[in-house]
Amino acid sequence: MQKGIKFRIYPNRTQKDLIDRTLGCCRLIYNKGLAMRDEAYKNGNPIGYSKTSAMLTELKRCEDYAFLKEVDSIALQQSLRDLDRGFVNFFQKRASHPAFKTKHTPHQSYRTVNQGNSIRIEGKYIKLPKLGYVKVRKSMETGHINNATVTRTPTGKYFVVLNVDFEPKVIENSGKSIGIDVGIKAFYSDSNGDTVPNPKYFEKSMRKLIREQLKLSRKQKGSNNRNKQRIRLARVHEKVTNQRNDFLQQQSTMLIRENQTICIEDLKVRNMIRNHKLAQHIASASWSRFFDMLSYKALWYGNTVIKVPAMYPSSQTCSCCGYRNPLVKDLKVRVWECPDCHTVHDRDTNASINILNKGLEMLSA
Repeated sequence: MQKGIKFRIYPNRTQKDLIDRTLGCCRLIYNKGLAMRDEAYKNGNPIGYSKTSAMLTELKRCEDYAFLKEVDSIALQQSLRDLDRGFVNFFQKRASHPAFKTKHTPHQSYRTVNQGNSIRIEGKYIKLPKLGYVKVRKSMETGHINNATVTRTPTGKYFVVLNVDFEPKVIENSGKSIGIDVGIKAFYSDSNGDTVPNPKYFEKSMRKLIREQLKLSRKQKGSNNRNKQRIRLARVHEKVTNQRNDFLQQQSTMLIRENQTICIEDLKVRNMIRNHKLAQHIASASWSRFFDMLSYKALWYGNTVIKVPAMYPSSQTCSCCGYRNPLVKDLKVRVWECPDCHTVHDRDTNASINILNKGLEMLSA
């Protein structure tokens, strides 16, 4: 299997300049390829990757574009392949039409392929095409490297994401099954009666974010002070992102290690965010990211993740007798008593038990 490993790198001044120029060249080639394909489509003669690749070859021969020879040629080709993939996704209705790139995008990156062992880690350094040896903070062992993505964050930090081959090992667990019901007040409640509170990192940092944003709005556009304040604001956002990712990694790994079968709801989070009253809280909880982590870790380590249809009335159904209570549709009802068997239910715990039962029923079917 393959997975991505992210390391922070510490390029020197010359290497930073070359990375920035590579990002700019990749952006230029991407935009020229996009304009070329749009123009050809309007003229009724659609073109593909091969035509844009030939365009890149012609540009390198021009004196005005001689600077393209100074950067990694594979990275330029990969930007055109990304454009081609964007059009494939657009025509298959999986994504919107590719848009022109701008240098003001917060995260900038380019990808290069490992050819002839041109990408390798030696001690405290990583060898990258054109850049040479760059100091790296290595936190884990790597396998065979397929490609590398060099990223520059809004705070001016540089990272490299390595796509590597690895052999996953099955994690021994007790073979338990668990149902998960995600929420906003509690991040999730499980069928064992346990509840994990929502850390709400974004909400806790809101006052600081507002303060830093107000400071940024007072700075004169284009000034050095504005750029410094932009970095201060980006650092606050970066800290929130790192806190959230660390929390999600810990929770997903714990569930994978302790359970063989995990049942979750197949929520359409993108549609749920359209509710303007709950959009901020749903986005802050990052349910989609959490579900993705459970899915790929289960694939790695031999667990089973079952997605129960979102329309299944898990909150309205009594987990003891199966009675369906339509009055529980109101989200304000957190505890309710079953009119049939008179069992008192906590809304989220009852839902997680029903999700588990429905998931096991789907598995056995």
